[in-house]
Amino acid sequence: MHDIVNALTVDVEDYFQVSGFERQIPRSSWDSYQSRVVANTQRLLELLAARQVRATFFVLGWVADRYPRLVQEIHAAGHEVGSHSYWHRLVYELSPEEFRRDLRQSKAAIEDAAGIEVTMYRAPSFSITAKSLWALEILVEEGMTADSSIFPIRHDRYGMPGARTDIHELATPAGKLCEFPPTVACVAGLHVPAGGGGYFRLYPWLLMRRLLELVNAQGRPAMIYIHPWEVDPDQPRLQAGSMLGRLRHYLNLTTTLPKLERLIDAFRFGTMSAAVEDRMAVPSLPQPAIAESAMMSESLA
Repeated sequence: MHDIVNALTVDVEDYFQVSGFERQIPRSSWDSYQSRVVANTQRLLELLAARQVRATFFVLGWVADRYPRLVQEIHAAGHEVGSHSYWHRLVYELSPEEFRRDLRQSKAAIEDAAGIEVTMYRAPSFSITAKSLWALEILVEEGMTADSSIFPIRHDRYGMPGARTDIHELATPAGKLCEFPPTVACVAGLHVPAGGGGYFRLYPWLLMRRLLELVNAQGRPAMIYIHPWEVDPDQPRLQAGSMLGRLRHYLNLTTTLPKLERLIDAFRFGTMSAAVEDRMAVPSLPQPAIAESAMMSESLA
């Protein structure tokens, strides 16, 4: 049986930069907060080095500008580095011109820090939706070859319920783009989000393992995403965002690292590129018929 390579991805941002807190924490104040992103990212790097696993790190340009040695450390350890935007602004709240400027600024910051070419992108909070599909053409025009921004679920902040769940190629007027969506498992005809974030912290280990087994059994690699602040239960508790937003952010922070260790031990993981290359080496399976599950997807991510 083919041993599928799943993609492990890290969105490198600090605890005060999340979308759920942005109304109360303006970007002009970011420099006034105690940053914890370096130490938290290094904890993940140590875990991956111990397990000899490579991952894809989508780095915020703001972080790359202030902590270039961290980006160098990620790259030197053999991991892929992509862009997570510069200012962590939701794409569908930007104009095309603003999005292009932000993308260029993030690419420049990351490339200057590590001396590499950035060709992969993930939108903040998966905010390429039906309202912002115009961003895909700009990504291609600016040199992106792969994207992981379209989450095929319904959510209060993001998501495209009818989008494909497998790795696929998107055609834009500027050229083609490889899309690797965060993982949903197909259970009884429903989309069950299983990619990471709040879902990863919410689900008990046995459920998480079973969902990924189902995804791999359907011939699809999983795409797991985590954030450095999710391995930091001692981070400052901010009185920002809604009650639901704070629940999403602080839920089960103590479980992230041990659960991630178990996940890496139970499944084969690699970079996004490695997972795409591995998937292309095996015959394609038909996409299962899937209905949208609002109940499972509207709560946490």
